[in-house]
Amino acid sequence: MHLKTKELKTTVLLFIFVFLTSFFSKAQDIPTSYIKEKVGFYKTNDRGPYKSINWFCKNGEIRDARDPCTDNKDDARQHAAYRDDTKEIAKKYNIYLGEILASTDRTAFWDESNNQSRLKQYQLNKYLGSVDDGWIQRKSQFYRGAVQSEDEKAWGIEFFQKFLPRDTRVVNNYFLLRQSLRDIPHDGDSNLAQDMRSQSKNVADEFPKFMDARIKIHGKPTIEDIEMVRNFQSKYENDLKPKTKEELINLQKTMAEFYAPLDLTTLRNQVLQISKNNETRARLLQFLDTYKDTDKPEMLVPQLADILCVIRTDITDAKSGNDRLLLLDLSNAIEDVLLKKSQEWQPDDVLGLLEKIRHLSLAAAGTGLIELWEWEKVKPQLEVHLGKEDVTLEQLNEFLNTSRGIVEWSASMVKANYSDVVELYSTFEPMAYGFIDDRIRSSVALDLGESVSKLGAMIAKKSNIANNVLDIKSQSNIRGLNPGYAFGELVVIEESPENVPIDTDKIYIFQKPPSDLKPVAGIMTVSEGNLVSHVQLLARNLGIPNAALSGDNLKALTKYNGKKVFYAVSEKGNVIIKVEDDMSASEKELFSKKERSQKKIAVPVEQIRLDVQKVLKMRDVDANDSGKLCGPKAANLGQLKKMFPENVVEGLIIPFGIFRKHMDQMMPTEGVSYWQYLSTTFADADKMRDSKISEKEVENFQLLRLEKLRIAIEKMPLDASFVSELKSGFKDAFGNSIGNVPVFLRSDTNMEDLKEFTGAGLNLTLFNILSEENITQGIKKVWASPYTERSFKWRQKYLNNPENVFPSILIIPSVDVDYSGVMITKGINSGNDDDLTVAFSRGAGGAVDGQSAETRLITKSSDYLLAPAREDGYLRLPKTGGTTKNITTFEEEILNENNISEIRKIAEEIRVKIPQETDTDYKGAWDVELGFENDKLWLFQIRPFVENKRAKSSEYLTSITPQVDYNQLVWVKEKI
Repeated sequence: MHLKTKELKTTVLLFIFVFLTSFFSKAQDIPTSYIKEKVGFYKTNDRGPYKSINWFCKNGEIRDARDPCTDNKDDARQHAAYRDDTKEIAKKYNIYLGEILASTDRTAFWDESNNQSRLKQYQLNKYLGSVDDGWIQRKSQFYRGAVQSEDEKAWGIEFFQKFLPRDTRVVNNYFLLRQSLRDIPHDGDSNLAQDMRSQSKNVADEFPKFMDARIKIHGKPTIEDIEMVRNFQSKYENDLKPKTKEELINLQKTMAEFYAPLDLTTLRNQVLQISKNNETRARLLQFLDTYKDTDKPEMLVPQLADILCVIRTDITDAKSGNDRLLLLDLSNAIEDVLLKKSQEWQPDDVLGLLEKIRHLSLAAAGTGLIELWEWEKVKPQLEVHLGKEDVTLEQLNEFLNTSRGIVEWSASMVKANYSDVVELYSTFEPMAYGFIDDRIRSSVALDLGESVSKLGAMIAKKSNIANNVLDIKSQSNIRGLNPGYAFGELVVIEESPENVPIDTDKIYIFQKPPSDLKPVAGIMTVSEGNLVSHVQLLARNLGIPNAALSGDNLKALTKYNGKKVFYAVSEKGNVIIKVEDDMSASEKELFSKKERSQKKIAVPVEQIRLDVQKVLKMRDVDANDSGKLCGPKAANLGQLKKMFPENVVEGLIIPFGIFRKHMDQMMPTEGVSYWQYLSTTFADADKMRDSKISEKEVENFQLLRLEKLRIAIEKMPLDASFVSELKSGFKDAFGNSIGNVPVFLRSDTNMEDLKEFTGAGLNLTLFNILSEENITQGIKKVWASPYTERSFKWRQKYLNNPENVFPSILIIPSVDVDYSGVMITKGINSGNDDDLTVAFSRGAGGAVDGQSAETRLITKSSDYLLAPAREDGYLRLPKTGGTTKNITTFEEEILNENNISEIRKIAEEIRVKIPQETDTDYKGAWDVELGFENDKLWLFQIRPFVENKRAKSSEYLTSITPQVDYNQLVWVKEKI
């Protein structure tokens, strides 16, 4: 289907709120133990989070249950009143427990300023109730009169009828609104798929022998499961408790309802309620007239996917809230049928499998898992087989990569919408983590992922690119991102990684890696972030093996948590993980002392100019000054200022010499200068090594000393003449006094952008600093940042003289860009030096911190979407300094055609001009940070794109990298 392009011009709704007063900030201050205690109390309290039954009158009066409202009786509502502590938790922390809708303000419930948090919490509360025997309403679900179902439904209908008419709300939040319809009572709400999984979980929890059946229902549900459950109950009839028997009976009823044929009469009646002048109404009636539930699933799934997209594309043609409510309910009902028919469609040849994946991908667009523009971008890559008898292995691989991407984007859409409330609730209720997985399994992404996995297994067999990852299933979902090998303890982190201690010698599997990841032996991630984040670039630089895997793969690997494993990723992306006992002799040899003594490099200090102790204008330096006066950020940006004066801001540089001069001051309480203290730290560490003290103890000694130094530098007094010179520099360079120009302070050391070490993102950048006090204090913080644990550990891993690190500081005025990101002047995945890889996120600091950024491969004539953005929060830079947190949705692509044209142009000029205007002998690709403000391109940084030569030249990695004939033809009718 070709989706109709709407003429509707939607305005992206940005909800801006300052950190200190936002929900996001409040969530950081939540007293977790207090709320956890309250949740436990509510579970055992007969009234749960409520204190009494009351009448709620239209005039705002609250009366006793036996004392009805005297006026407007028809508008009065009777239901439970919240306990005082329940109301306090809602008011103080924006956590809404046991929400009753009937007397809730609808605008407050939509909770626009907090990214619809309240609505999402309502959904999460319902989920927790379904999987945990009522959760906080374990007892109060039997509290008579607490919730009046008719009042809840009436509220829900009015809520949707009032909130759906706004076009931007429906277009921007299509996925969320469809999901909310499954949870908010309104006569059309149904969530049978979730009920089925919740009931099977409850049975398995009560009777563990049901676990295999539960896994089947959760992972690969089919209509045959009804008979499976029936036979199970018959087999264990005498062993089951009465409660478990009741659960099994309810489960069978739910399954029977879920697998019932499409109720055409009911759907027709719903369609007939839509206004007659609506074109979609006629399309739906035509669909229902021709639909036959007995037709083969391979005929029905395309029809169902198509009509789902018709509803999504045309929904804004329906102007009334009631029509849109009917259409969204129909969409959910049709999706439920598609999920059943998709499971029945079991292709037996290549063509059938490709077609199933193509139509399920269309259904992903129709249900909001991917955006319509994203579908249009990838649609041609999913049609490569149409009208052909044969396809090449290369075409199949491109099809696989695209469809695998759609599975990941679909899961990321769920995470982008709900991860904020799930992470919030998981601090006091760990079961909240299951919500996102449940929503993914309730969607077309489940069977789409299974189908893509089958295709991957078939292609792997033909290519001889097979993963060998222990004994887990669905290994074709695993793909290598960066070559390398490692040996160490496997650590599987299912939850948030932010407070998890990271060990240099271990191999980590994350849902999403922390943005400030310290060096590790190996990485695997479910959410890979983007190809050009600082974490990815550092991994590529150091030859750290890195791979992406599915959520199910992660769960399967949890049983190996804590085990010593060997982990390798080849150049072609095949992945090996095996336990220590299964390692071959050649694999063990890789980790002998001789083999592992990798070549470290020295930070060059021969030409450093510590005698230059004045503030410099950035326009007066160029690339030749890198490592002499300042680091490469400032030197290269000065070079870019000469080459592209209209695309680079003015700037100031605090050179190495000023830092070194300040380090000659006496360090309080130590009796030596800061520099002497630093030098002694490394000298004493060398003595400890000579005394055969373990490297771990040496490292801990250094880290304790450096932490003390870092704190002392942050309190160091600044030389008065330097501050005076800095003030003058602001007026000369920026045309205004210090304190009136918001600026970035960027650490710029001599250890960055070396030929074999990038150092990307290891030291501090301060955003949009305005006041003189914050700028002067910020300078000291930036000077101190190379001595943080993370920065030191990354340097220590690769440099043989990490003590010779000198920070300079680049000061540039803030540019409040609409979106920003990174460009690599080569195709990272394609390997083509003529291509470009770009990743952009909205706002400032885009893509560098591992955000789920919009990533594209840009060729001379085309651009290919590798991944869309799935980051709902971003930063803007107000003139008043600081940052504001903004919220966005994903219905529009970030980069436009003009931006892409500008990127091609600037990349070509960089490739030509840098060799011409500098004496560099560097022949590789460039890593460029850039942004757009009102479509004007700004350049912020350029550095060499450094890859690990050792990993690329490894004989072992070469030995596990298969030779593939990508031109080999595959007959589309070949059996699978």
